[in-house]
Amino acid sequence: MIKLDLQSRIPLYEQLQEQIIRLSLLGVLGENEQLPSVRALARDVGVNPNTVAKAYQELERQGIIYTVTGKGSFVSPDVLSLERPRQAALQEVLAAVDKAIARGFSKEELIRQIQNHLDHPEQGGSIDD
Repeated sequence: MIKLDLQSRIPLYEQLQEQIIRLSLLGVLGENEQLPSVRALARDVGVNPNTVAKAYQELERQGIIYTVTGKGSFVSPDVLSLERPRQAALQEVLAAVDKAIARGFSKEELIRQIQNHLDHPEQGGSIDD
């Protein structure tokens, strides 16, 4: 269910956070659903338990999950808390669009590049000629 890219420049704990947010927004992880324990998830994805703990701490800080002492961590029932990361991501994209246009990309070229990226995400950030 959760897959990490060990070659990515994105820190593993951030990748974990994004995967949990994505799974929650897609409904794969439901409201109040218990997440795997830190140790279990660390074992499953092949990372240090501290990496999972850091991801869980940040998700809890953002209100995306909550922890019940002695019981574990759960997906927050507050759907609005899941909207915040989406809006933050959208704001980052829009800022990047503004920056690309300021650096000379035409609207059409930018749309073509974004479409190419969406169609072929495995290519990463390579620019289509």
